[in-house]
Amino acid sequence: MRPMKKVLYTTAFWLIALVAGTCTSMADTTFIRLATTTSTDNSGLLDMLLPAFQKDKEYKVKVISVGTGKALRLVREGDVDVVLVHARSAEEKLVADGYGVNRRDVMSNDFVLVGPDSDPADIRGTTDAANALSRIVASKSLFVSRGDTSGTHKKELQLWEQAGITPQGQWYREAGQGMGKVLQIAGELEAYTLTDRGTWLAYRNKVPLVIVTEGDKRLFNPYGIIAANPVRYPDANYSGAMALINWITSPAAQNMIGDFTIDKQRLFVPMHDPAAK
Repeated sequence: MRPMKKVLYTTAFWLIALVAGTCTSMADTTFIRLATTTSTDNSGLLDMLLPAFQKDKEYKVKVISVGTGKALRLVREGDVDVVLVHARSAEEKLVADGYGVNRRDVMSNDFVLVGPDSDPADIRGTTDAANALSRIVASKSLFVSRGDTSGTHKKELQLWEQAGITPQGQWYREAGQGMGKVLQIAGELEAYTLTDRGTWLAYRNKVPLVIVTEGDKRLFNPYGIIAANPVRYPDANYSGAMALINWITSPAAQNMIGDFTIDKQRLFVPMHDPAAK
């Protein structure tokens, strides 16, 4: 009888495990794992958008706020269902390599250089970002980099390359932190840094910094959304990812993005800008 009991107990265990696993899998279809940049989180945009999506579509979104580089790695590792990031070439490579599908433009803003009001590099009012960086180096002023492979960090490295400079030395500090934290560090050190305008507007009253360089066309900052490839990741919530992608690019959500402001200043320009029609 003992062998028979052992078989029965073992069978019962695996039946329970199978049922539990099936229920978990079914429950997971109501959740969407979204990896996104700290700029969309720090700015407050997602706090405005996601409740409307969740109410309309009856999904629950789990937000993982990291730099763009980490967000894209999470897709490659199969740990998220969808990403909203701002590094166009890296996004296109993700799709070309077969890790993501259905990339769509969502919105844009721009980057700005900010620094202390004393402006030791004397760059306030300049519109050439590469020249501004060269003057920061020449004046031996402090610069705080995110240093985290985020979209902002990637843009910063492009600007240094365009200026013909390899950033290194005591004047160059890599924080390895999100944008909000880097702005706080730069404020404490009276240093310069590169930030997206959305996060800047959300933090400008919290840090003793001012915009010193803006308007360079190289500072354009587009955001895209991408679903994890369901062929490569069959356990990903592809239907949920596409529901979010379709919703955030819909006229209703695009209007919400365009209407999102701080102190009457718009943080993001929807790619399908109603104001442009």
